[in-house]
Amino acid sequence: MSRDVARGRVVVGMSGGVDSSVSAWLLKRQGYDVVGLFMKNWEDDDDSDYCSARQDWLDAASVADIVGIDIEAVNFAAEYKDRVFADFLREYSAGRTPNPDVLCNAEIKFKAFLDHALSLGADHIATGHYARLRAIPAPHGAVDYQLLKARDTSKDQSYFLHRLNQSQLATTLFPLGDILKSEVRRIAHDLGLPNATKKDSTGICFIGERPFREFLGRYLPTCPGPIETPQGEVLGTHQGLAFYTLGQRKGLRIGGRRGHQNDDGTADAWYVARKNLQTNTLTVVQGRDHPWLSGGVVHARDASWIAGRAPEPGRYGAKIRYRQADAACVLNVAAPDTFSLDFPQPQWAITPGQSAVLYDGDVCLGGGVISQD
Repeated sequence: MSRDVARGRVVVGMSGGVDSSVSAWLLKRQGYDVVGLFMKNWEDDDDSDYCSARQDWLDAASVADIVGIDIEAVNFAAEYKDRVFADFLREYSAGRTPNPDVLCNAEIKFKAFLDHALSLGADHIATGHYARLRAIPAPHGAVDYQLLKARDTSKDQSYFLHRLNQSQLATTLFPLGDILKSEVRRIAHDLGLPNATKKDSTGICFIGERPFREFLGRYLPTCPGPIETPQGEVLGTHQGLAFYTLGQRKGLRIGGRRGHQNDDGTADAWYVARKNLQTNTLTVVQGRDHPWLSGGVVHARDASWIAGRAPEPGRYGAKIRYRQADAACVLNVAAPDTFSLDFPQPQWAITPGQSAVLYDGDVCLGGGVISQD
């Protein structure tokens, strides 16, 4: 659902991808005064094969020329390193698995970028995220904003936006909220945009396509320790608990350890089930259905609610990872910044550091960071 707003100046975050490019064109067609802004958030290996910032900037500038708007580049690398990457390393060092894209949205795209856009005289900012906004009249002429899932549920990105607050949403437009990705591609093709068939970016933005363990090893020391079964049998050696996540199957280098065998002589794969920082031990179990890999209760800290307050305790839907279907749960609020979710259907690989995001139908209510307990 689009918002009816007076036309004004909109600063669009243009990444060089097709989504933000089509967003800029749509807003200009709707009568906005559109300015493009390309954000450079990472510098450490700008000249490597894994960093596409230079090509992304060229694509964004080419699109701006075709659409007929001005564009400028701004460097937020220092802010990104202080507000996002430092937290990323702290979380991994503590044995957790963070989601830096969530923090990047809250701290960079809707804070540093928003502040810069306002300094340019913007009335609104816009991004190529797949999400929708709904304005709800409130007492005394005020307006409350709800964050909704995108019409294209396969591309919905509300999960990554759940930490946004009312003031951030009040100035934001999501032009693609009601559009299918296939339509975005068609528009880009019809306009002759150079990135019409450009592959969508995936994964953590500053890592790119490189091997994750290789990247993390540049910033965190290796700390080898035992890989054990629940019974204490040592199967191998890990490189450091920071380099593994719960539910991980690949990269354990214990494939030759067959352990329990099935009736047909095959052996189930090994999965990471526990990380003990005190003993520096990685515990693995066999089979995706092992009971150690599932749980019915999720505890979360650092809660952030879009309405500015926690929802009433009760029944909702929730995701504990992106692209997961909403799972029925019961919300219990312990304090303003903590909550728990009780799931009638056990959830697989509940991972500390990831985000637990709460939904009431299509409405994203907010969420928090999954804690150990």
